[in-house]
Amino acid sequence: MQVIRPIRMEDLDSLVIVAQTSGHGFTSLPNNKAVLTQRIENSITAMALPADHHFGQQNQSYLFVLEDLSTKQILGTSGITSAVGLDDSFYHYRISKVVHSSPTLGIYNPQEVLTLCNDYTGATEVGSLYLTEQARGSGLGIILSKFRFLFIAENRHRFNDRIFAEMRGVTDDKGHSPFWHWLEKHFFQLDFPTADYLTGIGKKSFIAELMPRFPIYICLLDKQARKVIGQVHPNTEPALAMLKREGFRYTGYVDIFDAGPTVEAELKQIRSVKASQKLSVAICTRNDDESVPLKSALVCNTKVSEFRAAKLDCWVDEIANRLMLTAKQAKALNVEQDESVRILLM
Repeated sequence: MQVIRPIRMEDLDSLVIVAQTSGHGFTSLPNNKAVLTQRIENSITAMALPADHHFGQQNQSYLFVLEDLSTKQILGTSGITSAVGLDDSFYHYRISKVVHSSPTLGIYNPQEVLTLCNDYTGATEVGSLYLTEQARGSGLGIILSKFRFLFIAENRHRFNDRIFAEMRGVTDDKGHSPFWHWLEKHFFQLDFPTADYLTGIGKKSFIAELMPRFPIYICLLDKQARKVIGQVHPNTEPALAMLKREGFRYTGYVDIFDAGPTVEAELKQIRSVKASQKLSVAICTRNDDESVPLKSALVCNTKVSEFRAAKLDCWVDEIANRLMLTAKQAKALNVEQDESVRILLM
């Protein structure tokens, strides 16, 4: 059985491997052991906050791992940031339109421009989603994405109503970004992997110092740079598809380094949030009623520091509003008889 749980300090070596293998553009988990250690410490601190902690003027970072209980192997990571841009500036490019027209000459010329902005300041970000190569193709990526919305639904007071995700943009096998190549040539003299790494370890001052201060006309970019604006890396397409099914949409914001799209949704409109329900637990054996059909569901407990989530084949007593779990399933989810769980039928 695979279970999603909060990260622990003993997971550091596994997290380092994730950072090493995830490749360029995975800014949230840079290949820097000291920074990764701090990410774990930040998550442990966030998880330890009182149950009634409310979203406010401080950012909390929650990081989770997917663990195979039989092998104790870490198969993936996933995270939530409660409010970006409160500790340091959080940048995007907003695509907008300007019109150059002359009624006298009969000329009407609309142009798209990229404007540097901080529009997502205070919003909640879901990210750090990574699944190890050996675990791909098993459906676990869907679980790693969806469980975050159950956690947010159960702890709404910890998060903003505006939820977004940054999608990795187009880069080649060596980590070169066509979009960044144009910016590098004209403004930065700093390659994409270096810029991406500096951002990941929190050294963002170069953005404000070197980034062009005025809107950039997209028509002035070279063909390769224009082509990738709003496009995702091939490895990111499944993650984007999952988010779109949840109701996330692209609204014209892109990453300032690789021009990958940012998608967003209102918390109450996310499909997994709307479809999830609270049930109480009844621990029993399958032999109690073999006629009741099993249902595939994503189930999580309602705890924070002891949070657990897993995809289970279980059965629901719809009359009593109870989720029937085996003792093994209840132990994996860290729940006892009559405790509450949140469930999403798959």
